[in-house]
Amino acid sequence: MCLEEFRKEPATIVLIIINIAVFLMVEFTGLSQDTLHMLDWGAAYAPLIVENGEFYRLFTSMFLHFGIEHLLNNMLVLFVLGSRLERVIGKVRFMIVYLAGGMAGSVISLLVDLRQGEYAVSAGASGAVFAVMGAMIYVVIRNKGRLQDLSVRQILVLAAFSLYFGFASSGVDNAAHMGGLAAGFLLAVFCYHRRKRT
Repeated sequence: MCLEEFRKEPATIVLIIINIAVFLMVEFTGLSQDTLHMLDWGAAYAPLIVENGEFYRLFTSMFLHFGIEHLLNNMLVLFVLGSRLERVIGKVRFMIVYLAGGMAGSVISLLVDLRQGEYAVSAGASGAVFAVMGAMIYVVIRNKGRLQDLSVRQILVLAAFSLYFGFASSGVDNAAHMGGLAAGFLLAVFCYHRRKRT
């Protein structure tokens, strides 16, 4: 079963493995809920990115998680939605949506922090996961409101609930979520072309 899943959606499985592997390395060398330790591993922090030119943090922060619950929540959504999206648009385009969408979320989060002047250490695959969600919304809409067992209503409810949960919780990078969601939708416009039935 695992081998079959890997053949169908290799990019999704590889991304999940990478996220888990990074989390384990962070835990083995310290604590994933230790802010300073997370900074050492590449978490995003506006002053370090802007003043020190550590722009790599916009990327590395996408593979770091504050605690096991944070990791599991993101990986569960990635597995459910990512596997479906990858089957439809292919592994290369899926990776573009995930990585570019995640980066867009990181950049928007940085810009919001700079504008508000409130700096928090940020990490997580949420921006990239929301990009997958945004892309999935577009794909389902293009398929007349349904794709396999997923309807446009279901995906919109999931997105709305996920955004609400973020705003209702403390310490959540909502700018990355919204930025990733919008970026994923826009990327799907260019990456996805519905096959015409003949």
